[in-house]
Amino acid sequence: MKDFKAFLLRGNLVDLAVAVVIGVAFAALVSALVADLITPIIAAIGGSHDFSNLTFTIHHSQFRYGDFINALITFVSVAAAVFFVVVKPMNALMARRQKDEPTTRPCPHCLTEIPLAATVCAACTRDVPSAPQPASG
Repeated sequence: MKDFKAFLLRGNLVDLAVAVVIGVAFAALVSALVADLITPIIAAIGGSHDFSNLTFTIHHSQFRYGDFINALITFVSVAAAVFFVVVKPMNALMARRQKDEPTTRPCPHCLTEIPLAATVCAACTRDVPSAPQPASG
């Protein structure tokens, strides 16, 4: 029982559970956005309000391509929302953070810029002391 409790309370498992719950809620939100706003806008332009009724028949087999169109619109909307709400801001944050953290330092002997991890200057070939490690946080 102790191992099971430790398994349930592991950080990764809790993070995953939270991510799944938020993902389901986010998918429902985007589905509502598509059904209540995007589809009516497309219907106002194209004329058909409900794509799920669009079908065609070949040899008594009915193909419901309208359901596919609805799923495609929902998928593209979810992908766009994830991209613009999560990916773009994270990339901007990471780029700004990367700018704040220096990647080079001056050689104490010749003042040429050298990588932080360098122990020998490429310009003057003298030994240089190790750079202090940036604080992770």
